Amino acid sequence: MRRSALLLAPIVALAGLAGCAPTSNDPIATDGGWSFTDEVGTTVNLDAQPERVASFTDYATGLLSAGVTPVAIFGRVDVASDERFADYDLSETAIVGNSYGEIDLEALAEAAPDVIIVGASPGDREGTIDLPYYGFADQEQQDQIAKIAPILTITVGGSGADVIEAQNDLSLALGGDEDLIAAAKADYDAAAADLTAAAQENDVELTHLYADADGLYLIKPGDSPEDELYRSLGATFTDLDPEGDYYWDIHSWENAADVSSSDVLLIDNEGFQQSDLEAQPTFASNPALAAGQVHTWIVSSFDYASQAAHMTELAEIIRNSKNL
Repeated sequence: MRRSALLLAPIVALAGLAGCAPTSNDPIATDGGWSFTDEVGTTVNLDAQPERVASFTDYATGLLSAGVTPVAIFGRVDVASDERFADYDLSETAIVGNSYGEIDLEALAEAAPDVIIVGASPGDREGTIDLPYYGFADQEQQDQIAKIAPILTITVGGSGADVIEAQNDLSLALGGDEDLIAAAKADYDAAAADLTAAAQENDVELTHLYADADGLYLIKPGDSPEDELYRSLGATFTDLDPEGDYYWDIHSWENAADVSSSDVLLIDNEGFQQSDLEAQPTFASNPALAAGQVHTWIVSSFDYASQAAHMTELAEIIRNSKNL
C-alpha cells in the first residue's frame, strides 16, 4: 500500500515564480553541455539540453503545462481516459504504459528519450527515499530503464509548495516556457486565495481516503504534499493519529465505524467508490456517506496549472457542503 501513497495519491504566496531564480537544481551549461542534479543527488550530464523527454504521467502534465511535450509517457491508468490530459495534445507522444509498473521497454527505447522523469517517494517523515523510484515495478525494471536513458526524479514528499517548485525547476531545465509558468502561477494564486476564502466561509472537515476490500486507508494531511498544501491554505482534514505510522491511518472494515468525524469524503478514484462504501455495514452510517457528501478525488499533478484546477474544485466542494 505504501506504493499507492502518491496515487491518492497535494502560502497563498509562494515566494516569486519558482524556478526563475537560481537554485541548486538549475541546469549548468558548460562548453555546450548540460547538467542537472535532482533532489536525491542524482546528476545527469549530457552534451546538450535534452530534447526528447519520457515521463511518468504524474510529472508529464507538469511538463506539458510548461510547453515541454514528452516523446513517451507511462502511468498507472489508461492514459487515453486520464482526465489530467484532456487539454493536451498527445498525438506525437508514445504511450508506453497504461498500468502501474507495466512499461513496454521496447516502445520506450524506440522513442529514444534523452532523459526519463519519475518520482522519488519518501518512505518516512525523515525523507528516506523508497526504492525503486515511483513509477517502476521493481529495482530490476528501474535498472533496465536506466540503460535506455538517464533517470531524473521529482521528490514528492513534505511541502506541496516545494514539490511544485521542484517540478518547475526541472520543467525549465528541460526547455519549459517561463511565460507559460508565470501565467499558470497567476491562476494558481487566485485559486489558492479562493480556497482560503471558502475554508473560512465553511469550516467543514474533509476526509481523504482510499478504500478496498481490506479496509479504509486515511491519508494523513501532514504526510501528503497535496493535502499539506490545501491545509496550509486553510482547509481542514481528518487527522486522527498525526504522530503514528507514516502516511496512513489504516482501519479494517471491522473498526471502520471509528472514522465518523468527517463532513466530506474525498475518495480515491482507483479504489472503492460510493456504492462500495455504502455496501459496508460498519461504514454505511458514516455521516458524510449518509449525507451524500462524497466526491471522487483524482490525484493532481504538482504544477501550477493542475493545482489551480484542483483547488478550484476543492473550494466548490467546501462551499457546497454542510457541517454534519
